Amino acid sequence: MVHPPTDVTQLAVVDTARAARVLSEVRAARLSGQRAPVAPRPVIEQSWGRMLRSGIDPERDHRSGLLPSDEVRRRRESTTLRHVLPVLREGLLSVADVAHHIMVVADADGRVLWREGSPAVLRKADGLGFELGADWREDVVGTNGIGTPTVVRRPVQVFGSEHFVRSQTSWTCTGAPITDPRDGRLIGVVDVSGPLETMHPATLAWVDSVAKLAEARLRELHLTSLERLRAVAAPVLARVGGRALAVDRDGWTAAVTGMPYTSRVALPKSLTAGRRWLPPLGLCSVEPLAEGWLVLATDEPVPRGATRIVLDLTQSRRWSVTVSGSAGSWSHELSPRHAELLYLLALQPGGRSAAGLAEEVFGDPARTVTVRAEMSRVRRYLGGLLEHRPYRFAEDAEVELLLPADPRDLLPQSTAPAVINIRQPADMP
Repeated sequence: MVHPPTDVTQLAVVDTARAARVLSEVRAARLSGQRAPVAPRPVIEQSWGRMLRSGIDPERDHRSGLLPSDEVRRRRESTTLRHVLPVLREGLLSVADVAHHIMVVADADGRVLWREGSPAVLRKADGLGFELGADWREDVVGTNGIGTPTVVRRPVQVFGSEHFVRSQTSWTCTGAPITDPRDGRLIGVVDVSGPLETMHPATLAWVDSVAKLAEARLRELHLTSLERLRAVAAPVLARVGGRALAVDRDGWTAAVTGMPYTSRVALPKSLTAGRRWLPPLGLCSVEPLAEGWLVLATDEPVPRGATRIVLDLTQSRRWSVTVSGSAGSWSHELSPRHAELLYLLALQPGGRSAAGLAEEVFGDPARTVTVRAEMSRVRRYLGGLLEHRPYRFAEDAEVELLLPADPRDLLPQSTAPAVINIRQPADMP
C-alpha cells in the first residue's frame, strides 16, 4: 500500500537527515518501477513523469553548455527582469546570505542571468553547474527550482531527492515565476538555493511574496510609461478626426478619442506602420508615436471570408492563438488561464455557459464572475470571433487545436478539473 504524500518540508525542520532518507527511498522506488512506501508530492511526481517521458537520465548530470559572457550581458540588458533586481535583492539577499543560500535569477528560457549571496554556497553551486549562463530548463537538467516553476507557473520547493537527477539531490531550491502583469507572460524565475541542511518550509512563501513584490514594481513602471505616452499623445489626438487611440508597444491604451475607451488592443508580434487589421477595431492606419503607436480606425468594412483560428498548446511554456483571414493574420501569446479557457471552448463547438466553464476550470459553477471577467479579456483580442451566451467560437471560423503528443503534457500548470481529467487516463495503470 502506498501512503499519502508525507510533508517532508515539515519533517525536515525536525530531522533533515531523516527527511532526506525518506525522499531518497521514494525516488529510488519510483525510478525502479517499484511501489514507494510514501507517495511523492503531486507537483514532484508529475515532474518526474515528464522527465521519464522525455528521456532524461536520472543518473547522468547533463549540461547543455554555458552562454558566452557577451550573450549573458545582452540578455541582462534586454530583459524586463533588470528593472526588478533591486526589489529581489532587498527582499532576499540579506536573509539568504545569513541562511547560507544564494539568490538566482533566470530568464524565461531557464538561463541563469544573475547569482548572488553566500560566497561559499556560490562555490558549491559551481560544482553543480549552477553558473551564469547555465541552462536550467526542466527538460534539460530535470526537476529543479528554476525549470519546474517555469513549467507549472507557480512557486515550487524542491528538496533533496525530489530532484530528478542524482547529482542535485544534496541541494534544496525554491523558485517562483515572475510574470509580466500586463499580459501574464512569463519573464523569468527567482530562486533561492543552498545545501540540503539549509532547507526551511517558510522559504516557499518568502520567495513567492518577493516575486509578487517584483510584479507589483513592474505594474508601477507600466503605469508610469503610459502616463509619459499620454502626455505625448494628447496634442496629436486633439488634431485627429474620427476614431483614434494611442497605445504602447504592447497594445495598452494611453489615450483615446472619438470612441469608447478600451484598455488594450491586440497587436501583431512584429507590427510595422501601415494599414493593418486589428481586432476588434477592424482596418486601421498605424503610425509610430514615441514609445508606442498611433492607431487610426478607417471605418472601412473588413472583407468577409473564411477565418482560421489555430490554438497551439504544444509548447510546455508558451501557448498562442493565431488568426488568419482575408484581412491578414496575427498571433497572440496566451496566459495560462486564457489557454485553459480557449482549449475548453475548442472541445465544445456548441459552446459553454459561464457556469459550465466555472465548473470545468475551478470545480465550482458559482464562480461565474471570475469566468466572465476573464472571457471579457479574451474578447479584447478575439473580438467577434468569440461569441457569448453561450461562450463559443464564431460559427464561420475554422478552429484547429494543436496538442502535445502525450496527453500528460497538456497544460502542465493547469489545476482545472476538466484538464486534469484529460491528463489522468494516460497515467492510470
